[in-house]
Formats: sequence, C-alpha cells, structure tokens
Amino acid sequence: MTAFGMTAPDMIAPAGTDRDFVPDDRLDRAVAAAAAALAGRQSPDGHWVFPLEADATIPAEYVLLEHFLDRIDPDLEARIGVYLRARQGEHGGWPLFQDGRLDLSCSVKAYYALRCIGDPADAPHMVRARAAILAAGGAERANVFTRVQLALFGQVPWRAVPMMPVEIMLLPLWFPFHLSKVSYWSRTVIVPLLVLMALHPRARNPRGVGVAELFRTPPEQVRDYIRGPYRSGWGCIFKALDSVLRFATPAFPRRLRRHAIDRAMAFVTARLNGEDGLGGIYPAIANSVMMFDALGFPPDAPPAATAWAAVRKLLVEEEDRAWCQPCLSPVWDTALAGHAVAEAAGAAAADVAVACTWLAGRQITGHAGDWAVRRPGLRPGGWAFQYWNDAYPDVDDTAVVGMLLHRQGDPAHAEAIARAREWIVGMQSQGRGHFDGGWGAFEPENTHLHLNHIPFADHGALLDPPTADVTARCVSFLAQTGMRADEPVLARALAFLKREQAADGSWFGRWGTNYIYGTWSVLCALNAAGLGPDDPMVRRARDWLISVQRDDGGWGEDEESYADAPHGQYHESTPSQTAWAVLGLMAAGATEHPAVARGIAYLAATQRADGEWDEAPYTAVGFPRVFYLRYHGYRLYFPLLALARYRGLQRGNDKRVAFGF
Repeated sequence: MTAFGMTAPDMIAPAGTDRDFVPDDRLDRAVAAAAAALAGRQSPDGHWVFPLEADATIPAEYVLLEHFLDRIDPDLEARIGVYLRARQGEHGGWPLFQDGRLDLSCSVKAYYALRCIGDPADAPHMVRARAAILAAGGAERANVFTRVQLALFGQVPWRAVPMMPVEIMLLPLWFPFHLSKVSYWSRTVIVPLLVLMALHPRARNPRGVGVAELFRTPPEQVRDYIRGPYRSGWGCIFKALDSVLRFATPAFPRRLRRHAIDRAMAFVTARLNGEDGLGGIYPAIANSVMMFDALGFPPDAPPAATAWAAVRKLLVEEEDRAWCQPCLSPVWDTALAGHAVAEAAGAAAADVAVACTWLAGRQITGHAGDWAVRRPGLRPGGWAFQYWNDAYPDVDDTAVVGMLLHRQGDPAHAEAIARAREWIVGMQSQGRGHFDGGWGAFEPENTHLHLNHIPFADHGALLDPPTADVTARCVSFLAQTGMRADEPVLARALAFLKREQAADGSWFGRWGTNYIYGTWSVLCALNAAGLGPDDPMVRRARDWLISVQRDDGGWGEDEESYADAPHGQYHESTPSQTAWAVLGLMAAGATEHPAVARGIAYLAATQRADGEWDEAPYTAVGFPRVFYLRYHGYRLYFPLLALARYRGLQRGNDKRVAFGF
C-alpha cells in the first residue's frame, strides 16, 4: 500500500489515461509529507548528513586495521560481522553493490575480516565464500590494494606489489610522474602508503589469522603478480620500468630514503585535517594511521591520535550491526536537501535560511589547496564535500552550494557567491584538446592519461579528468548567476558538453549512476544556459530519457552500465533515478509530456506513509567498475525536489525551470 491507501497498479496506467496524473490534493500531501520527513532529519544548526555506504571493502578493512594495530574491539567487530555476513551474495562472494556480481578483491577482504572476527573456516558461509574466491582466480589475482593489505599481514611477499619507491616524494614537478599529476584521492592514499611500502611493517595480528586457503598457488610460488592484460603500450613500458626499479631501489642511498620519508610525513601532517582526516576519505586516513604506527609514534602522540579519531568518526554503530563509511557527506547532503526544501516551501523558508547560514560558514577562503599547483594566482572560494577538507574543495559541491545561496537571495551571501564564481571560472580546464572547457571535480588539467597504465593503477581511477556531470553543474551555477551562453567560459563549456554527448543522446554520469544522472545534469545546465527544447542536444537527450522509462512509470539503471550493460536500464525502478529523469525532462521543456506524469505517479505511489521512500540499489559511484556508493539521502531529497518542481510548473504560468539545479 502507498501513503494514500492505493497500490502502485492503481496509480499507474499506460500513457494517455487519467490515472497517469496525480490529483492536486494528493500531490500536495506527497510534497508535504516528504518535506516534513526531510525537515525532521535536519540538525539544529541547519545541516543535514546521511549515511554514505560503499561495499563490504571498507568495513572489512577497518577490522583488518584493528588487527594490524592490535586495538581489537570485540563488541564492535561482532556487529561488523553481522553487516558483512548480510552483504554476502548468493554467488558466495561479496559484490560491489546491491545484487552485483562477485568482486574478487572485495571478497578476499571480507573473508579475511570474518576470519579475524572469529568465523571458522569450515562454517557454511565461509566454505561458500572460499569456493567462490578460488573459482574467480584465488587471492593471488586480487587487485593491488588488496595485495598490499595481504603483504602487511605477511600473506604474500612484498614482490606481489608494484614498485612505488618513497623517493617519488622527491621528484620535480616537471617529471613525467609527479604526485600533482594524479587525482587528490590517489595522492592522499599514495603518500602514506609509500612509507608503508618502504618500511614493510608487519601487522601485529595478535590472533595469528592467515588466509592461505584462498590461494590457488602458494603465495611464495607465484611469479606473475605484476602482469597484464595491459590497456595500451604504456602498460608494457611501465611493466619494464617496474622490473628495473626492483633491482635499482635497494641501491638508493639511505639518506635519500630518509629524506623522502620525512617529506611524506610532512605532506600528511600538513593535511591531517583534524578529526575529518587526511583527504576526508577512509583509505587515506587508514594509511595515515598505519604510517604513524610504522614510524614508531605511540598511539597517544597527537598526529597518531588525531588520525585514529578520524577513522573512528566514520563508523556507523547500530544496535545489531555496525559498518564504516568511506567518508562523510554533510555539505553535499545539506546543499541538495536545501534545494529540495526551497522547491517545496520557497527559498525564504526558515529551514533553507539556517542551512544556507551553515553552508556559508564552511566556505574555504583562507587556504589554497593542492589545486593551487596548477592555479597559483587563483583566490580560494570553494566548498568541500565533508565537514572540513580545506586542501581539497571540489567544484561540484561549490556549484550546488552557490546555486542554493543565490536562490535563497540573502544579500549577506553575495560575497560568498562571488568568490565561488571566481574560483569555479578559474578551475576550468584550459588547452586545445578534448578536455578544453570542461571541469574535473577537484583539480584542473588532471589529464595525464598515461599514468592510468602504471601497474599500481590497475583500478584505472588514478586521475580526475573533466566530466559531463561536473561540467554541467558548473554551467548551471554560472548561468543561474548571470553568465551568458556566448561568453567564452560558457561557450567553451557547452562545446565540451556537445562533444561528450553519446550517440543515443545521453551523457555519461561520472559521479552518479549513470547515463540517467549524467543526462539529467546536462539538461539542467542547457536549460540554465538558455538552450530551448528545440535545440538538437536537448531534443536527443529528452527522447532518450523517454525511451528508457520503465513500464511502472519509473526509471532505473544498473551499476553495470559502467561496464557493458545497456544505458539507463535496470530490473527495477528507483526513487532517486526516477526523480533525476523527471527533473531532466522538465528542464528539457517536457513538463506536459505523459512520461513526466507517469514518473510523478510512480513517486507518489511508492512513497511510504512516513513521507520517505525505500531504495536498496546503489545509485552513485566513486570509481566506475571499482567502487560504488549508496547515498542514504538520495531517496529523500531528490523525489521531493521532483514532486515539488512538477507541482510548481503545473500550477504556474511559466513552464520553464527557473534554476540551474
């Protein structure tokens, strides 16, 4: 039953019938209930933050971290065990997202964590997991980060890991491999890891747990840990360089190595970021904890204690289970929820005002982060994703926050908006290549594509090149705040978006799943920039969205669309993806199209009695094909935004979406 006492089939019918349309009173109740539910989750200081869930990898790594340090919390680990067992797939292993295929590396870590927690190897679920892992190639075929974890626990020799000498810290900026040429997330993960790979510490592992049973070939006998297939000729070149470094590195002067380790420690310490942690992301924070431990820092030493507190801050502890988040998302959640409330209750609503005040206080204006290597004269003015992460603001968050502050209209925020606009314009990618005019998330010109082929980068996510969804958000912000489409900044950005449009009319979604997310984002941008429904880009995208609507009126897309699954298709509809599609169609001028009415009917029919929605599938991504995300807030604020916008357009004289988001 729905919130209104009707089942979904009673609400949704084929296009062209009266049942495609939600009556005004029912639409009002749906909006009111969703707005009340969202308001009930707002913190007293004005911000929202929802859990951010990845796969089993992060909770498993947290368990292994406790055993590395011998800081075992039995009660906490028992509850993490409940979470890990529940995430095991029917195939016996662990997937990267709801109902996904087995992922070997995730499965190895989850299995090892459960063994550390105390699950016996002959327990039925462990027997199934072990058989699945061996059938997938065994632990020797796990990815680089998993093999590093196994090396720290003495389960594989260090030659199983690609060469990454800590002396990388001393390379000059002009060198083909320099840390400024990889993404921020790669940089913060790599730097403390370089120290670990130089010192080869051994986990305390007080219970002496090993996982030799996960290897097809005994680890010491494996001779091809570093192997193809290579994605280009660069892979063969870098494999040869890896072989050379294995012979050359032991001859490096000890003084040089000490200097490099000091440089790495200084890098980490300068960006420790308090209890929000190095880079604000779990892998970097956990590596910093192990780095300080390997360097001999006692647990209560200020930097070591701060790093450990940052790890603990990521834990979600429930009564019967616990898990660890990859990071926290308060700025993103607050900005998105703020837009939804502004759409439902008006930009002058008290909940919006207090959220904007909280957001304004998080703007980074006094610290030039790592992005300044490429933009040394640019004034800072962005927002980060987390509570604090001054070294790594991103243009996506900045644009969404800037649009909310602009929409709210408080003159007190004028300077914040101007600073954000200046920073985003300055972060646009330059040059004459394919990426000209686009925006990456965190840094400009992070496009040294050859680096994605080093053996260490087997995940293929070392870089932060411009993408359609992030570029669209910047276009939306700049256009909403008054920049014309024929001005050079927007003209170059629109040309980039035109180049990025797929043959079927969709756009790839780098940070959300996937072509539905990307297409919605770009359609909002094109509308904000003044491109109307008859523009060829808009028309093709609108037609594509309509073509992938599901029979129940909603939309859904499989995470496997990042691999070889069809664009915009899934075996079920989801509230967040349905909301994106409806919002995209409204931005494309199709508010009166029956597909929009059916999407709105789907959202109304699936709303719970408490005003919220259920959504188990993952609808976001960290790294395509490697790391996926489930934002627990997406099922709340995106449907509200879609319902409220539809109501406003249906009842207003102007059918054009007035905002960039």
